[in-house]
Amino acid sequence: MAKVLLLTNSQGASAEVLPALALLQHTCKVMPLEASVLVDTPLMDVVFVDARRDFPTAKSLTRLLSTTGVGAPIIAITTEGGLSAFTADWGVNDVILDTAGPAEVDARIRIAVGAHAAQLESLDPTSSEIRQGDVVIDENTYTAKIKGTSLDLTFKEFELLKYLAQHPGRVFTRAQLLQEIWGYDYFGGTRTVDVHIRRLRSKLGPEFESIIGTVRNVGYRFTVQNGGKETSIPELV
Repeated sequence: MAKVLLLTNSQGASAEVLPALALLQHTCKVMPLEASVLVDTPLMDVVFVDARRDFPTAKSLTRLLSTTGVGAPIIAITTEGGLSAFTADWGVNDVILDTAGPAEVDARIRIAVGAHAAQLESLDPTSSEIRQGDVVIDENTYTAKIKGTSLDLTFKEFELLKYLAQHPGRVFTRAQLLQEIWGYDYFGGTRTVDVHIRRLRSKLGPEFESIIGTVRNVGYRFTVQNGGKETSIPELV
């Protein structure tokens, strides 16, 4: 049984968007078709996006989900007439018709979840290095380098850089970073995160300070650079 996240603005939820889904035993959580779901997104096995009507909104959201590391395969739901609108730049793993039966929906979920798990298993679990563009972080030696040059980081600065680099593109609120890096028993405010981000950027230097991006009114994210240029990631507003 999979944990399914359905993003839709339909009042009828799953029973109206993808009727067959309601007939299966998967756990389904319904959330609005909005970019704000990226903040505190629950851990899910697969994400369904309602793309039956509002194509611009659905496409913008699927692209955002695929580039911000939602951590699950994305399946778009559409009508037969809407199939022609889908291209590779939607960033989805699969497309399914809203009229699909329970057996097909269940098969699509199994295949998507299985393919995602296989992709994760293909990564080298024994490596202690995190490589993102010109940034190399070694968890065993607690060292971070940019273009071969070591950075003089404090323990918290290192942990902050490592955590963000482990989830490239994903947006984290100050509260989330405070919880992950400083822990539940830390009584300082979220301004602590801002101070450490500012110090970390200073040590990264003018050429690379932008890899720690600020998402207005939300928090921070790690932006991968390729050849000195940032990978384009849509902005949350």
